[in-house]
Amino acid sequence: MRALTGVLVVVAAFLGLVAGAAQAQAAGYRYWSYWLGARGGTWTYAQTGPAMHTPKDGTVEGWRFAVSKDAADKAAQPRGTADFATICAATPAREGMKRVALVIDAGTTADAPGGEAPPEQRTACARVAKNASSADALATVARPLRYDSAGILCAIAGYPAAGCGEQVSGTTHTNASAKRKSGGPSVGVYAGVAAVVVLAGAAVWQTRRRRP
Repeated sequence: MRALTGVLVVVAAFLGLVAGAAQAQAAGYRYWSYWLGARGGTWTYAQTGPAMHTPKDGTVEGWRFAVSKDAADKAAQPRGTADFATICAATPAREGMKRVALVIDAGTTADAPGGEAPPEQRTACARVAKNASSADALATVARPLRYDSAGILCAIAGYPAAGCGEQVSGTTHTNASAKRKSGGPSVGVYAGVAAVVVLAGAAVWQTRRRRP
C-alpha cells in the first residue's frame, strides 16, 4: 500500500502541474503591438519602442490591438498586407520631410474590452520631419493617443477608452493554429500523465498480487 500511496501522490502532483501549465499557457495580455513592414507586405515585430525608432522615408509601420500570449504572436499582427505606394499615393513628397505609411488595426470584437466596439482598420500616410520618431508619425494621424505613467501606449485614436495592457484569462484571437499552440498542454504533457497512470495501475496490480 505504501507504493500505491506514493504513486498516487505523484499522480496528484503531476496533474496539478499540468493544470498550472495549462492556465499559464492560456494567459494573455490585451494591448497595442507595434510592427515594422517589410518588402512583400510581411510584418516583423518591432524590437524597440516607437519613441526610440526613427523611420526612413518610404517606411511602412503597423499597429494592432489584440489579446496575445507573447510579444511576437503572429496571430496578433496587423491583418492584410501593406504597400507604401498605395497608402501614400495621395500624400505628395515635400522637401525636408519624409512620409511614413501606417496601418492601424484595432482588432476584432473578441479582443475588445467589455462594452467597446473596435473601430474599422484603416491606413494613413504621415508626413513628418526627417528626424521624427515613429511615435511622432503616429501622433500626426491618430490622435488622441493615451500613454500610462511608464510611457506605454494604451490607446490610439481614443481606443480603447480605458485599460492598458491588462492580463486576461486566455487568448481570444481566432487563429486556429495559434490556439493549437497555446490553448492547452502539449502532447508531451499528456504522454507524461499517461505514463504516470500506467505506473499507478501497475502498483495496484502488484499490491493485489502479493495479498494472501
